Amino acid sequence: MKLKKMEEAEYLDYVLVPTGLVVLGLYHLWLFYTIIRHPTTTVVGVNSLSRQQWVLHMMADPGKNGVLAVQTIRNNLMAATLLATIAITLSSLISAVVSDSSSDIYTIHTTKYLSVLICFLLAFFCNMQSIRYYAHVSFLLNLPSNEGEDRAEFVEYVMQQLNRGGLFWSLGLRAFYFSFPLLLWIFGAIAMLACSFVMVVLLYFLDTASSSPRCFHSYKLNKNNHNPDIEVTGDSVQTVWSEEPNVHKPLLLNSTSR
Repeated sequence: MKLKKMEEAEYLDYVLVPTGLVVLGLYHLWLFYTIIRHPTTTVVGVNSLSRQQWVLHMMADPGKNGVLAVQTIRNNLMAATLLATIAITLSSLISAVVSDSSSDIYTIHTTKYLSVLICFLLAFFCNMQSIRYYAHVSFLLNLPSNEGEDRAEFVEYVMQQLNRGGLFWSLGLRAFYFSFPLLLWIFGAIAMLACSFVMVVLLYFLDTASSSPRCFHSYKLNKNNHNPDIEVTGDSVQTVWSEEPNVHKPLLLNSTSR
């Protein structure tokens, strides 16, 4: 009887767990496509646009906005550092549990802990990369640059680096979200599958931005403008309304250049 129950549990692991992973994978494929084709309908896209406008505003008057810019970046650094610390701490705890629980690394029980460990390690890596980009941007925001076309390219470069930091921040959070179903897998495949469906529903509401303002527009720096004044450059940027489907180049590759 006990052997039969173990076989049933193993069967559920082989059927329900891949089903839950497929559900999560399909959702994220849809999200990836939506970010590329319709960025302003997602939170990732809207946040990318807001960061671009924030950089343009901060660099319009570095002397006035420099302190505010550095403080804002510092807050993001502290948040990313906290998540990285939590991720590596949980990874260490799980490693200790796995090493003490069994000497056979091929058991299904150890595989469950290993999958969660991989999620937390990915979260740690992504948050460390986010810290790297945020620290780099904190120097770039107040760095003097050349005039004219070089100035426009420099501002665009700062936007790109800040968006990359935000992208790794989002990926780090996504790794934490993904660890929830895997943690519940420890208690059974049914719990893992149910959590996967619930997680997809919650992430849909967290990732979509259907109520974003219609007047939310993006800025594309005009590189033909050789005026060294960044305020004038900001006024001469090309305004593209966000309701167009292909406003931006894919955000995951280069969110600021077209």
